[in-house]
Amino acid sequence: MSALNLLKQIEGPDDIKRLPGSEIKSLCEEIRSFLIMNISHTGGHLAANLGMVELTVALLRCFDFPRDRIVWDVGHQSYVYKILTGRRERFHTLRAHGGLCGFPRPSESEYDSFATGHSSTSISAALGMDEAHALRGEDSYTVAVIGDGALTGGLAYEGLNNAGKYGKKLIIILNDNEHSISKNVGSVADYLATFTSRPRYFRFKDHVKRAVTAVPLVGKPLYRSVHHVKTIFKRTFSRGNFFEQLGFAYYGPVDGHDEQMLEHLLERAKGKGKPVVIHVKTKKGKGYRYAENSPEAFHGISRFDIGSGEPVAGNQQSFSAVFGETVCSLAEQDERVCAITAAMTDGVGLAQFAERYPERFFDVGIAEQHALTFAAGLAISGMRPFAAIYSSFLQRGYDQTLHDICLQRLPVTICVDRAGLVGEDGDTHQGVFDVSMLAAMPGMQIDSPATFRELRLCLRRRVQTDGPAAVRYPRGGERTLPESAQGEPVYTGDEEPEVLFVTYGRIAAECLAAAGRMRRSGKRCGVLRYIQIKPLELEAALPLLPKAEKVFFVEEGIRTGGIGEQFALALLERGITPEYRILAIDEQFVQHGTVPELFADLGLDADHIYQMGMGETE
Repeated sequence: MSALNLLKQIEGPDDIKRLPGSEIKSLCEEIRSFLIMNISHTGGHLAANLGMVELTVALLRCFDFPRDRIVWDVGHQSYVYKILTGRRERFHTLRAHGGLCGFPRPSESEYDSFATGHSSTSISAALGMDEAHALRGEDSYTVAVIGDGALTGGLAYEGLNNAGKYGKKLIIILNDNEHSISKNVGSVADYLATFTSRPRYFRFKDHVKRAVTAVPLVGKPLYRSVHHVKTIFKRTFSRGNFFEQLGFAYYGPVDGHDEQMLEHLLERAKGKGKPVVIHVKTKKGKGYRYAENSPEAFHGISRFDIGSGEPVAGNQQSFSAVFGETVCSLAEQDERVCAITAAMTDGVGLAQFAERYPERFFDVGIAEQHALTFAAGLAISGMRPFAAIYSSFLQRGYDQTLHDICLQRLPVTICVDRAGLVGEDGDTHQGVFDVSMLAAMPGMQIDSPATFRELRLCLRRRVQTDGPAAVRYPRGGERTLPESAQGEPVYTGDEEPEVLFVTYGRIAAECLAAAGRMRRSGKRCGVLRYIQIKPLELEAALPLLPKAEKVFFVEEGIRTGGIGEQFALALLERGITPEYRILAIDEQFVQHGTVPELFADLGLDADHIYQMGMGETE
């Protein structure tokens, strides 16, 4: 690893601007060493950031941030930017409880102009900033950095459609590394692959300009005439590329690891006087051979050994893997079964399905809205689609789920991965809103299995469901819980409990731990855990309620619109009025930290539940 002598001198962008060009290559090598060393301890998004080093340095040398503004699409590739804008000393706290966020956050630094975490938002946000600068008479630039994978998201095209017309000092950097998380798919990826690099063309063009304009008296008028004729010829005989057709000046594609060329093009773009797209080709994982060879594995990685590239923690089985295995089994038994992912083949556990049933596997790119309406089209034509989408990404498909799937009562099973708290990825990725979102939709049935066995049971049952369903499950592995035989509610505790905890999902383990302590303290109590949470069958709770003095509904999700409120209403409608409390997430966005740390912060850990049950906390 490098000694980091240059990097230690960088406290902010001004220090980078003062650095001689001859030392930039060494600085970039030091940054890569710093990234590898730190992320091996903290985990995080390594491969994309290794590919962004030279581009980030060039941006910081050419623009005046934060006076100029930059929006990082998704934001997971902004680590180098964080390091070089005054956060190097805190970088070891990345994604840790109370430490740096893994995504841009204006609350963290004045250099972060917009909070990002989901795909395809940068162009729209940057265009809004650009227009605001113009309206306020501010002479500053706005830069949007977007990956080729994010161009599969429809919002990016809505932004491009407006930006080509309205953008005045907007510069869009298209970072083309041929990956989103999985390998890019679709026509957009194919289109970008046809572009050829033209750095020699730019050098030749500059040489011609210098030579012609140097001619006394007639040089500059002659160059303007030649340039005008060239433009007319191009418009007449060439359709141009997609970006030029939308009104952008287009440069590229260029080598994203040639820092000097990048600086040259950025300066050229600043003087263009119209919106510009610079198409940059980078290598995901550059400088670390394990990440170069397996960029998908190093996209988002836990702690790893630098020497071997292997994760430090053991590879325990996950809910995502069990989902993938089960859907493969279902596809073998039923030719109607097909699987859909939005650029997350490995993340949602569908790599095996893609290999075994390629004709029934669909990776639609980063396009959750399309994925869900596409699933509706499959379902209405006789198929049984399973659409696997992370909980926080499902938020983007609200209308498609409600209007295209539920309205027509189509047999689409939405497999909600990363449901509940996800931990270190923070507020943009916590899966705490899906229950409130889905529970309001007519006809939607929702399962929340807490064990692998229950997940398999729920998926098998949903193949036969003639209507929309969601099966939600957490990130990572299972916790030890008393299991349901047929997906019915599971009760553990005294026959006539004084205190009853009602819950669902993995947080039942916290309730069981609290209830165990309460019984040892002489309190009669029990835990009722639901697997199917919509429709919610109250009958399972009725025999337990006559002696219950206190009922607590414990929910790993947002309180408003959650199942706890529905349970309370059902009790009220039946005239059952024990002391009732909902322990859930109040109206807030949950920051980053480990899941146990977040449970404790939110008052959802076993200690707090015990104190509430014993009446020690109000």
